[in-house]
Amino acid sequence: MLDLILSGLVSGALYALLATGLVLSYSASGLFNFAHGATAFLTALTFYELHSGLGWPAVPTALLLVLVVAPALGWGLDVLMFRKLAKVGQSAQIVATIGLLVALPALGLWMVELLTDAGAPLKPAENQFGLPGVGPDPAVTWQLLPGVGIDSNQLITWVATAVVAVALWVLLRHTALGLRLRAAVDNRELTELRGISADRLSSVAWALSSMLAGLAGVLATPLLGLSAHDYTLFLFVSATAAVLGRFASIPLAFAGGLGLGVLQNLAAEYASFADDITGFRTAVPFVLLFAGLLLLTRRQRTAGTAAVDAPPPDYLAGMSWGRRWGPWAVAGLLLGIAFYTVTTPFWSGLLAQGLAISLVFLSFTIVTGIGAMVSLAQAAFVTAAALTAGLLMSHGVPFFAAALAGTAVAALLGTVTALPALRIGGRSLALATLALAFLADQVLFQMGWLRNGDTGWEIPRPVFGPVDLSDDRAFGVAMLVLAALCVAGLAWLRGSALGRAMLAVRSAPSAATAVGVSVARTKLLLFALSAGLAGFGGVMYASYNTRITATDFTAMTGLIWLAVVVAAGLRRPQFAVVAGLVFALVPHVMEEYATESTHLPVILFGLAGLALANDPDGYCAAVPTRLHRRRATAAGPPADAAPAAEAKPVPDTPQKPDTTAALSLRGVSAGYDGAAVLHGVSLELRAGEVLALLGANGAGKSTLCKAAAGLLRPTTGEVLVGGRDATREGPVKRSRDGVVLVPEGRGIFPSLSIDENLALHLPDPAARTAVLDRFPSLAARRRVLAGSLSGGEQQMLALAALLERPPAVLIADEPSLGLAPKAADEAFALLAALRDAGTALLLVEEKAVEVLGLADSVAYLAAGRVAWHGPRSEVDTDQLTTAYLGLAADGDSEPVQDPPAEVLPDGAPLPRQERSGEDRTDEEVIRP
Repeated sequence: MLDLILSGLVSGALYALLATGLVLSYSASGLFNFAHGATAFLTALTFYELHSGLGWPAVPTALLLVLVVAPALGWGLDVLMFRKLAKVGQSAQIVATIGLLVALPALGLWMVELLTDAGAPLKPAENQFGLPGVGPDPAVTWQLLPGVGIDSNQLITWVATAVVAVALWVLLRHTALGLRLRAAVDNRELTELRGISADRLSSVAWALSSMLAGLAGVLATPLLGLSAHDYTLFLFVSATAAVLGRFASIPLAFAGGLGLGVLQNLAAEYASFADDITGFRTAVPFVLLFAGLLLLTRRQRTAGTAAVDAPPPDYLAGMSWGRRWGPWAVAGLLLGIAFYTVTTPFWSGLLAQGLAISLVFLSFTIVTGIGAMVSLAQAAFVTAAALTAGLLMSHGVPFFAAALAGTAVAALLGTVTALPALRIGGRSLALATLALAFLADQVLFQMGWLRNGDTGWEIPRPVFGPVDLSDDRAFGVAMLVLAALCVAGLAWLRGSALGRAMLAVRSAPSAATAVGVSVARTKLLLFALSAGLAGFGGVMYASYNTRITATDFTAMTGLIWLAVVVAAGLRRPQFAVVAGLVFALVPHVMEEYATESTHLPVILFGLAGLALANDPDGYCAAVPTRLHRRRATAAGPPADAAPAAEAKPVPDTPQKPDTTAALSLRGVSAGYDGAAVLHGVSLELRAGEVLALLGANGAGKSTLCKAAAGLLRPTTGEVLVGGRDATREGPVKRSRDGVVLVPEGRGIFPSLSIDENLALHLPDPAARTAVLDRFPSLAARRRVLAGSLSGGEQQMLALAALLERPPAVLIADEPSLGLAPKAADEAFALLAALRDAGTALLLVEEKAVEVLGLADSVAYLAAGRVAWHGPRSEVDTDQLTTAYLGLAADGDSEPVQDPPAEVLPDGAPLPRQERSGEDRTDEEVIRP
């Protein structure tokens, strides 16, 4: 057992390194990096060729790769790709990193080919084993006990892993960089509002992540050899450790990796109950991954949430059938004619193969394009259906009956696979389906009666009547008809009542339940339809090849399929047919006209996935979008377009803003995704002045705060900071220039302690001590996590550091929201102290009495426009009613000199009602 534990700790150390890197990159950017193992393989390949091929010394080469090359790769990928991916939907994120998973190993192997052809003394790369590592070659072995020994490679792995663990702990817990990294994990947007570049921190995290992957690759070279497939499997085993750390805790992920290596060894030796289950021992990590995802992934609130991947605009919506489908019908007809006119037998076979695989690709349109659930188990459905059909045909069952049975088996397997979707979603669901796909490869498809050894089953092409599909042309036309029927069926499904129910479950599950749609039944149906179609397509594709084996379509094959389909376009079924043809034709076109290397087509498929950072809906969908934009730009605005509504004149707003003001907004218009919220807003704020911003919910107050703080770039207008144009500057530069936003919901980092929250704003220990001396209640709990404080204490913490180093401008978005009266009074007292220190305050508040008692001037915002702006003394009842109820402002109303307390007696805030849901923004909340 000791020998098993020691050897398990070696693989566990590598799991720990990879898992730690996964957690770092995921925490910094929200992306699960499927290509993490590919980075390890690329580093291992480079180390092998430099050391064994070119004769470079081992240790300096390893240090160069781990400390320089791998971090540079991570930094570059973040700048070029990951920052953009963080802003798109999850399916595009998953597939883009899968594209890297495919492209990076192929790129490395292709470079070895090119250099070898150029005369470089490199060695064969792929699937090489027993390679030298960093230590002596051959490895030195020491016997600790009889039967228990370690070698130099194992010892180096343990030592390197221990050094990394200590270094990471010191970095994250005892350095300013580590504190900022943890802050970015907690709240990326708030980090930028504190003047810290989240993009730069993300690059640092990706560089560290790639460094850990590179270290794991170099250390694993003598253990794994050079097999891209093995490194990818190693990554997904490591994902189990990352799940144990909930993709947030590096210590838990590190410990989970070590424990996983030991557990895997012990299970392989002592799991006697699994002796009759072929492949179970090697599948233990995937069992643990699946179980961990189900048990440890926290259920997310779904009430009222909007779709993660918003559908692209359909510029053909409402047009005639001929306009929408005419070009596709003509293209299909021409392709069918081409089979019997212009194509040679070779190209007829390729086209038929592409149309057959497009049936499988159409299954992704159902589960991901319509259902917004990423399934990585489609290859398992294909293999299960094809093996079932082959087994039945070997017993004399006719082709179509066997194909129907295989389709039913795939649909049943898809229903079972859908069960995790009832509890989890997003990346966790994708990993769960991938774990099930690996389990199918290593357990289900290893059963002798199902796989028929390495020879598999024959699946002859069908013959019915005079039609013999053994002819590639006839087979191609048949596949074209089937693909057209499937495309038409999916187009009908999207517009049917069932399709609308599926889209409703995709967008807002709780809302769908409220109108009588069963979320569980709909998700199960989506997976069953998708798996059934994948299975049927798999039978037809296997029929084209006339044989199926258990290793024809592995889980890794399914990842490449998904990358190709999503790169083409996932939401429209016709794009899946295009993807199938591209998948079949491109490798042979490249071989015929470019290179005989098998790696270049793989690189191109991977790069197609990378293009999703710019076109998340795929290159097919990008074409009509860009054409529409060009036509719209060329045509200009419609001649009969109504002019934009103009805001009523604001009597107290100066026509020429003072350029010496601390903050000036000049004609600012802004919004979200093309939807305008602010329309020509002009406001000014001077040092020591308090401007209260009132208005109904939905008026645009929080949007104005974001535009002023740099979180939202105006579409028109200017933002001046101290008289300098800062319109195009982001929140980091704006904060460093003294414009600080305390957002609604407290401006604190809940997972950091009070001391650490203060340290982010006040690096000087003396300044932090001064703050704690001023606020004894915070000093007494300085080591406590900020998230455990009361609402009043959290607001006090958010404002306390500002008193020690007052900003030029403070924008506070509802600072008393959710606070008890006493805590609200304390918050307003802190704001008054900041005003006295010379800070210009822009306060968005719902407690009119308190804010009007502090304000020098008041602005009313209605429908994104300043409806009234003037001194506090001129506030009248009608204007206050306008601000809170959103009624039309009466520009002729006379000001009332009564104090605001008569408007809201007893200082009680107006009652508020909110609709529940996580997707609401401040502009969407209804508060009468």
